[in-house]
Amino acid sequence: LPCVQTSPQTPTLGGMSETTSSFQTAPVQTVAISLDDRSYDIHIGQGLLSRPATWAQLPKAQTAMIVTNDTIAPLYEAALRQAIAGHFKQVHTVVLPDGEAHKDWQTLNLIFDALLSRGCDRKTVLFALGGGVIGDMTGFAAASYMRGVPFVQVPTTLLSQVDSSVGGKTAINHPLGKNMIGAFYQPVRVVCDLNTLTTLPQRELSAGLAEVIKYGPIADMAFLQWIEANIDALMGQDPQALAHAVKRSCEIKAWVVGQDEREAGLRAILNFGHTFGHAIEAGLGFGVWLHGEAVGCGMVMAAELSHRLGRVDAAFVARLRALITRAGLPVRGPVIDASDNAGHYIAHMRLDKKAVGGDIQFVVIDGPGKAQVCGAPDSMVRDVIDACCA
Repeated sequence: LPCVQTSPQTPTLGGMSETTSSFQTAPVQTVAISLDDRSYDIHIGQGLLSRPATWAQLPKAQTAMIVTNDTIAPLYEAALRQAIAGHFKQVHTVVLPDGEAHKDWQTLNLIFDALLSRGCDRKTVLFALGGGVIGDMTGFAAASYMRGVPFVQVPTTLLSQVDSSVGGKTAINHPLGKNMIGAFYQPVRVVCDLNTLTTLPQRELSAGLAEVIKYGPIADMAFLQWIEANIDALMGQDPQALAHAVKRSCEIKAWVVGQDEREAGLRAILNFGHTFGHAIEAGLGFGVWLHGEAVGCGMVMAAELSHRLGRVDAAFVARLRALITRAGLPVRGPVIDASDNAGHYIAHMRLDKKAVGGDIQFVVIDGPGKAQVCGAPDSMVRDVIDACCA
């Protein structure tokens, strides 16, 4: 059962006190993604949609298209349209149905239908206004339409701001597996307006915190300690706490993506908890559990596997489980099939993109702050699933 060591040496944590309690305005911050001619900036701050500087030096084009969903459109589509109207002669909008259940070919084709029916050319700029589903589908459409048009990520959920909008992974789901059909395609800019998080339901906020928490065990234990100290502020949507969580998460992801854009090795550590989590999503049906809920529970299962492999002690597993619980996330996996629950999990995990020749590869914690991609015996995986499911 070979293991591939993939632990990053990320930049050190800084810029925040141990706890955050006062609700103050967060300054605008920038994180750079360094990928040669595909490099771009992530802008993080409050009120960015309405700041002219946010939209300076956009790609030159006659036409733009905003891709959003029926939940976000009434909240932010008009503001984005007004902000970019001076840069394009025409700004179109396509509104998709909301939810993971619609991250499929049929919904993706609605974007292509809108582009083609409006005569959009190969310079048309797409704007992904929404959460991870909108970002992934808009990016995939941009990668495919006329073999590639520019797109801008405008993430409106915590999960998309700290993870899915950054790094160029675009995809749709297949009934047998999550994100199985897609492309690596980088945006030209990411705009994280923290004010959009004020309309985020508490369940969605908690789901986003799962992707924040994952960065600690795999890369930065100081950040994990900061999250533990500030979890109440994060749950309460303190702007300074959220700004730091978004910035630090993006810094870590930017460093990893800069080393391994197409997930040949190091980038796989960003999937901590996702192998178990994707099995939960596919097994229950996409949209029953939110992605972050499945990842949060999946991290507990992956930590338990790490413990059984002798990489971390039981105290570390308990520490992570306690934090995930405080974030309002499930820590017990669902029963997908009462007759052979573990077998159903394993069947879905064999379709994971990290699997090699049908052998499942897990991201495990190789001591706090380090991660590895590693195989594990099916019997051990079964024991972990049995121990961690309701």
